[in-house]
Amino acid sequence: MSLPTWKLCASLGLALLATSAGHAQDGAVPSVKDTWPTYNGDYSGRRYSQLKQIDRTNVGRLALAWAFPTRGATLKGTPLVLDGVLYLTAPDHVWALDAATGHQIWTLNRPSVGNKLSNRGVAYLKGKLYFGTPDAHLLCLDARSGKQLWDVQVADSSLSYYLAVAPLIVHDRVLIGTSGDGADIPHFLEALDPDTGKTIWRFDSVPKPGEPGSETWSDPKVMAHGGGGMWLTGTYDPALNLVYWGTGNPHPALDGLDRKGANLYTNTILAIDPDTGKLVWHYQPMPHDTHDWDAVETPVLFDTDIAGKPRKLLAQASRNGYFFVLDRTTGQHIVTTQFTPESWASGLDTRGQPVSGVNLEPQPQGTLTQGSANGGTNWMPPSYDPETRLFYVSAQQGYSFWYLALNEQNKPEDHQGGGAISLTTDNMLEAIDVTTGKIKWQRPTGKNRNTPGILTTAGHLLFTGDTSNNVIALDPADGKPLWHVPMGAGVTNGPMTYALANRQYVTMAVGDVLYTWTLPE
Repeated sequence: MSLPTWKLCASLGLALLATSAGHAQDGAVPSVKDTWPTYNGDYSGRRYSQLKQIDRTNVGRLALAWAFPTRGATLKGTPLVLDGVLYLTAPDHVWALDAATGHQIWTLNRPSVGNKLSNRGVAYLKGKLYFGTPDAHLLCLDARSGKQLWDVQVADSSLSYYLAVAPLIVHDRVLIGTSGDGADIPHFLEALDPDTGKTIWRFDSVPKPGEPGSETWSDPKVMAHGGGGMWLTGTYDPALNLVYWGTGNPHPALDGLDRKGANLYTNTILAIDPDTGKLVWHYQPMPHDTHDWDAVETPVLFDTDIAGKPRKLLAQASRNGYFFVLDRTTGQHIVTTQFTPESWASGLDTRGQPVSGVNLEPQPQGTLTQGSANGGTNWMPPSYDPETRLFYVSAQQGYSFWYLALNEQNKPEDHQGGGAISLTTDNMLEAIDVTTGKIKWQRPTGKNRNTPGILTTAGHLLFTGDTSNNVIALDPADGKPLWHVPMGAGVTNGPMTYALANRQYVTMAVGDVLYTWTLPE
């Protein structure tokens, strides 16, 4: 098999910078064009592409270009495309494929012992790939051959740590956060040297006694239970030089009786200086979480006018069912609204943060809650379209029953401390007006659990999937269906798009197969 033409230069790591510099959009972090060089496409997390060869007038003609079966490895990450090569991942696996044909160039199979729930993807810098493993190692690979260049242990997998997140490259540093739900493990975000894997700085999701944030925990012993997993890739604003990253729930997840307080920095959006690892500001979408509703969903960056004034903004549709818009320079709250009906909160505080109602938390006898047990959304990547100024999210709504499971000492015996039963779940694709938080339109997508991400493009298209096992394209302005293809299973990742030789391709994963469509020649 012949390799595609490689256009290597002294620094292929400039692909990100060149993309950003060459395709500025509305003053915010720019969007991708022909390539897809990082997990969210670019630094902004908008998952919006300027490609428009495929548009609403011709999307109905899309035909399958190629399919790549992994034969058993479910695909939950987003591939990268650089210089005609597509890099695809699953736990323990990396594949390099010819992006025009789907033919395999090389593969890495590294068996490991650890949690193999998911892998979101690799990061790329200067001809090297960075890949997290189920046993909490970070590997550096030669992008041309797949040869391993180094292997460092980021955390101890025997304590239930693993690496699911796709790394983020900022200032020649590899940023990686830890995943895992084992009892009593505090999570962290690290910046590593891309040449050696040595740690440059580390930010802990849970502070140590006496550090800022520790006052939001009722007891140092309780604080030591940890939490704050970094389940998804963050975003970055080069102009402000700030990285934005969301953290997960505290431990024990459902029992908040002994951990009074907000429990910083769990369920928090962090704004971090990537050079030093220092916290610049924080905002907590869910203080004192007692429902395991991580605030790790993508912090999406964009610029638009609010009340007639241009603002640098950050938006998150959080798992707790609330939609937040913040000033990303300061963390100042601008908008808080519910995007799915939720009854767990008793109101909002002065910063627009929901206040957990004590009587609405899980109880030994159980508590009925309006809201899906899985939350208002989950890991599924959202999208923001600068043309419609709408934020799109795969949402879930329904009812659930929550209960505590405590021992004779009235203490939880694991990191959960209870459980939840989902009574009803309805899935919706929602378009949210970012200036008001109001839902512009919504489209039911089925009753079963829905896990597709979303892509929008300059061709006036929105790509996603539904629970009837269709891949679909909609008009992003009103949700009108324009194209669909029935598949054997539902979409399991975030769609992406790229162009080669003046042809645009759209790629989505369905279970263990990656499918790619294009317009017929």
